[in-house]
Formats: sequence, C-alpha cells, structure tokens
Amino acid sequence: MSDYVLFQMWGPFRQSLIKRHAFYVDQARKRLLSQFDNLEAEADKAAEDWLEQSSDRFDPDRHDPGEFYEAAHDAGIEFYQLLSDMRDQTHRSVIAGMFHEWDKQLRDWLVREMQHWHRGETAFSRVWSADFIKIADLLESLGWKLRSTDYFSTLDACRLVVNVYKHGAGKSFDELKQNYPQYLDDPFRDSSGQSSGMNFLDHTHLKVTDEQFQAFSEAIVAFWQDVPENVVSAQVAEVPDWFGKAIQVDRKAQP
Repeated sequence: MSDYVLFQMWGPFRQSLIKRHAFYVDQARKRLLSQFDNLEAEADKAAEDWLEQSSDRFDPDRHDPGEFYEAAHDAGIEFYQLLSDMRDQTHRSVIAGMFHEWDKQLRDWLVREMQHWHRGETAFSRVWSADFIKIADLLESLGWKLRSTDYFSTLDACRLVVNVYKHGAGKSFDELKQNYPQYLDDPFRDSSGQSSGMNFLDHTHLKVTDEQFQAFSEAIVAFWQDVPENVVSAQVAEVPDWFGKAIQVDRKAQP
C-alpha cells in the first residue's frame, strides 16, 4: 500500500493539455491580437476620414483650414487612444481565458485522479473552491517542490493580473503592486527601474506587454511538463489542513 499511485499524469494526456494551450495562444494571436498591429495607420485613416466627412462644412471665407486639420488630428488621437484601450482589454481578456482554462484543467485532473481512491464530495468540492495558494500547498505536499521552480512566480503574477483585471482595486492589486510592480505602467519609473510614485498607482495602471504574455504562456507549458508522472502514497508528506479535514469528513460519512 505504501507505493499506491494517488495521482498519475498519463503521457498522451499531458501532451494534449500542452497542445490545446498552444493552440489557444496561437489562434488568439492570429484572430484577435493581430487586429491591433497597425494602430498608427488606422488612427491616420480616422483623421483622414474626419476631414473627408467634414469637408462639406468647410467655408473658406469663414474657416481657418488649420483649425480643421487640427480637429482632424485630435480625432485621430482620440481614435488611437480608444483603439489602444480596446487592444489592452482584449489582451487581458485573452490572458484571463488562458489562465482560467489552465486552472480548471488542473483542478479537474486532481479530482479525476482522486476519484480512483476516494469517495465523497466534500474533498472534491474543496479542491474546486480552494484558492491558488491552497492548491499550491496541496501540490507541494505531494512531493513536488512547485514554489522553488522558475515559473511559479510567473503563474502567481498571472493570477494576480487576472484578478486585478476582473475586480480592480483590492487585495490582489495590493499584492501585485508589492510583489510584481513590473505589471503596472508606472509613469514615475526612471531608467534604472526605480519608482518614486508607487503610492499613486491604482488598478487602471495595469499593463501587460506581449513579452510578459508570452512568459505567462511558457510558464503554463513548463508547469504541465513538470507535473510528476506518478505520485505514490509513500512520497506524500502531511497534506494541508483544509484537504485533510475534507478527506476525513467524507470518510466519516461512508457507511
């Protein structure tokens, strides 16, 4: 019984998870994010359209041509800003979808593996409802030193970015500002990376570059690649209290 397999990551299933993730990222770039590749050109076109649409209102005897060109320029700037905001919203939405899919797949795998050796809904429900940190505690108790990996902090940052995108100000924003300020667009940061204005930043300063998005994606791939092929009972340390109590509740409920 000491070498009973509690969790198993089947090779083809691991590869299917990675393949689905790569497909999501690739198609999101091609079908969604690529639409924002030419913002400046589209802003210039918006300014030209404004001039064309306003030409019938121009009276050379009463109007200064410079004012019309200036108004067209302002229209182009406004269009650029609105489209830039839409790009950022789309970018964050893609990241949120990517993270939530990974998170659901992880919990689904844990529960499915547990169903081979456990009966009762309490433990399953707790796996689904536990926050990211508690799930990390559980994985560590299985002998996987997750927190010592290079990608754990990137996954943690992605979690906070998604929470700030969804909820704005709050605990996640405070954690992000404290632990991962590189995901905030800081106008007070100097060339050395130091900031004198962190206290003035809020959730509206959330900013994720394409390079950071790629790092999030690579962290998810690295995670799936690192999931132990087999976790046997002999290598499990003391499980987190929340998980152990849920297991005990289900066992006591069994006839």
